[in-house]
Amino acid sequence: MDTLKRFFDGDIWWSFKQSPLTIGASIVALICILGAVLSPLLAPHNPYDLAQISLLNSNLPPSWMKEGVASFPIGTDQQGRDILSTIMYGSRVSLLVAVSAVLMSIVMGVSLGLLSGYVGGRLDSFIMRIADIQLSFPAILVALLLAGVGRQFLPRDQQDSLAIYVIVFSIGLTGWVQYARTVRGSALVEKSKEYVQAARVIGVSKWRIMVKHVLPNVLGPVLVIATLNVATAILTEATLSFLGVGMPPTQPSLGTLINEGQNFLLSGEWWLTFFPGLALVAMVMSVNLVGDWLRDALNPKLR
Repeated sequence: MDTLKRFFDGDIWWSFKQSPLTIGASIVALICILGAVLSPLLAPHNPYDLAQISLLNSNLPPSWMKEGVASFPIGTDQQGRDILSTIMYGSRVSLLVAVSAVLMSIVMGVSLGLLSGYVGGRLDSFIMRIADIQLSFPAILVALLLAGVGRQFLPRDQQDSLAIYVIVFSIGLTGWVQYARTVRGSALVEKSKEYVQAARVIGVSKWRIMVKHVLPNVLGPVLVIATLNVATAILTEATLSFLGVGMPPTQPSLGTLINEGQNFLLSGEWWLTFFPGLALVAMVMSVNLVGDWLRDALNPKLR
């Protein structure tokens, strides 16, 4: 209770209340996340249950249009699946991939950045040169290459079932550099402070100093970067799926739905692409706006 009271009396909550744009973005992000996480409970239909799918309902327009059906509020696809339900289930896949990839990037980047900044020397030079090399290539190009090559090493009959792991690895491996460089800079500052020197004097091991003392003090910027990178990871996954090297049609994400829908644009079935695209834009923009606010709220120079 005391922790909650201090939070609601603090600067961060005050800053949040003073920003209507952030409040609106938070509401949209919360709706998107809850709709994705609770899709088995909230979705009108289960798009993966063959008993609930009928080809007789294929390519129905939104309910407010002629020939629309009330039970399919924003229409159906070529297989007779409810678009709203597929968006909710697809958002769950997109969020799962994005969060998993960001967690992988955090673990990898924070570990390497902490080692690089605290140990220094040749290890620091080696890690930073690898980071510089990776930064010289566009992240989406590296992810596309890793996803395409990674699939070739999988048995053909397991490529679809293991696709999510390949995508998480591909996106996660492209995002560690930003965390590593940020943590390295903070670690260089922290290791010269008095509390670290005092720990050395009393004989505390180097690894214990890094984990117990330096690490907690360099994680502040990581939270902000992670929030922004979730939106980036969602877009990267959607791009890979749109290009055909991401999630398979059996486990569709928002990118897969957009890719499938764009094949029917010329036939006038615009809802197959428009609504998944709208959901992707709403999710990414709301998370980005919350991340921008969090970056400013945690910056003492802007208070």
